[in-house]
Amino acid sequence: MGVITYSMEITSAIAPLRMFKALVLDSHNILPKIVPEGIKSVEFIEGDGGVGSIKQTNFGESSHIKYTKHKVEALDADSFYCKYTMIESDIKFDKIDFVTEEVKFVAAGSGCVCKMTSEYHVKEGCELKEEDIKKGKDRAMGLYKAVEEYLVANPDLCA
Repeated sequence: MGVITYSMEITSAIAPLRMFKALVLDSHNILPKIVPEGIKSVEFIEGDGGVGSIKQTNFGESSHIKYTKHKVEALDADSFYCKYTMIESDIKFDKIDFVTEEVKFVAAGSGCVCKMTSEYHVKEGCELKEEDIKKGKDRAMGLYKAVEEYLVANPDLCA
């Protein structure tokens, strides 16, 4: 099994605390409100959001994925850091065993930089194309920007 690492950074005009709350701590409440056509619901299967919790995201009817389950591996609210592993999905990953994501929000002026690192654990004998990774990252970027716009329009939310 090989590991492919992909990193990216996204800048935001929103403070790191607010982005972290919206995308990590309170995502189960926030995301279905912001993108109801894309994310139908987010629910805890195990735990309450802390380390060891398992969160299921249920996607909208038009999505090619119906659900994903993520396990929280590490969470540090003081430094705006989260690490989680996608452990299950309704689509069969023919090339990937699992994906681990690390997300950290770092202050930058009055906003922040979101630093994301993904580790794709590729099955033995399989090759993962960069274009496949990019498709997923483009969707993540769209969600990030939607959350940012929502927080700009609602300055008291996640404050």
